[in-house]
Amino acid sequence: MFVDTHCHIHDSEFANKSDISADEIIVRARDAGVEQLVCVGTSLKSSIEALEFTSSRDNCYFSIALHPHEAENYSEAELMTQMDKLEKIASSKPDKLVAIGECGLDYFYHSDSDVLRTQEKLFRRHLEIAQKANLPLIFHIRDAFDDFFRILDDYEGIRGVVHSFSADKTPLEGILSRGLYVGLNGIITFTSDLKQLEAAKLVPADKLVLETDAPFLTPKPFRGTMCEPKHVSVTAEFLSNLRGESLEFIAQTTSNNAKTLFNL
Repeated sequence: MFVDTHCHIHDSEFANKSDISADEIIVRARDAGVEQLVCVGTSLKSSIEALEFTSSRDNCYFSIALHPHEAENYSEAELMTQMDKLEKIASSKPDKLVAIGECGLDYFYHSDSDVLRTQEKLFRRHLEIAQKANLPLIFHIRDAFDDFFRILDDYEGIRGVVHSFSADKTPLEGILSRGLYVGLNGIITFTSDLKQLEAAKLVPADKLVLETDAPFLTPKPFRGTMCEPKHVSVTAEFLSNLRGESLEFIAQTTSNNAKTLFNL
């Protein structure tokens, strides 16, 4: 079996663009051996949708957060008001809530100094909520690992996963030294970056989890179609060949890691 530790099939923004119902997507995932999935919040709206979506669906779990992109869309006061609402959800301890995320820092799409300062304040608020709720985090970090490590080191007891890892071995060492997990998805099947492929081989088996980021990042050879949780098995097969490990080993190890990290 497999676990998709990161998807967005609950989000109305994307569901409205699909010809396939979310329940059919879940059936197709299970047919491919993907028996559990985590629906990841990226805004107040999508976080609430994730809560509602998973409440009536077996083996579907959720996380809540404001994506770092939101720092450009709202004032700091508005963001903190939204975070207050997310903190209320976390403090109520819904049965299916397994993480805070995806949250973090994104310097690839954002360079304005005010936006970056707001991203840091927003990120710190997520870390504080995760500490209070005793939940792991799902990190979105792009071109920002130095600041990510600086901020993270201000907090004790943080556990989580760096989602959609696509860097080289230098940030990987920093991630692993802090006891974090590494999430790999379809990017690894179509990247031409040899350093990225080498880093994927260096992730210890006990720190590796699989994800899709569905509906994004469809793996080869299905590029051009919508990504679904079922595609976890495609990425797993690619990693099996890349790392020289059996598919059964990849499936069992990554599933066990996901269950440990998210208490599934």
